[in-house]
Amino acid sequence: MNERAGNRLSKIVTRTGDSGTTGLGDGSRTTKDSLRIDAIGEVDELNSSLGVLLCEEMPEIIRHTLLDVQNDLFDLGGELCLPGMEVIKDIQVSRLESAAETFNADLPMLKEFILPGGTRAAALAHVSRTICRRAERAIVHLHHAEPVSSAACRYINRLSDLLFILGRTLNRAGGRGDVLWQKGKNGHPA
Repeated sequence: MNERAGNRLSKIVTRTGDSGTTGLGDGSRTTKDSLRIDAIGEVDELNSSLGVLLCEEMPEIIRHTLLDVQNDLFDLGGELCLPGMEVIKDIQVSRLESAAETFNADLPMLKEFILPGGTRAAALAHVSRTICRRAERAIVHLHHAEPVSSAACRYINRLSDLLFILGRTLNRAGGRGDVLWQKGKNGHPA
């Protein structure tokens, strides 16, 4: 850790944001409701939701995968905090694609839509997936106004796919199957 970052992090209460602005990694300031800060906040929330998921029992391979993702998301937050910086690379996107293929290979083919649920771990993976989709929308919204790296956009898109697959995998690891949507279950025409 460089000296500047260590000093900056040692003082948490700075009062510099009391007027509704916050500092970016390059030293510039922006409003707390800017598109960039919104995207950073969504990525932070996603990372926090993965921290909650990691409190659950799960196979070590999934735990390792999610810890790698948490580190990537911290990198992504740093990239978003430094306009013009590209931290997320194609190798991280490829790693997600490979993990998705590996975990999906052991799952039965889906013939129906599934509901988020089953085991607590699977349900939390689905919560993280929906937060990931929100983070993706925030990043795309930012990208329409300011450049965001294509690798970052691809990464967040692939991550939501992986989280869907991990929800299914966690149900299976917990001895449960998918929770299937039942067309017309409540008497409503579908």
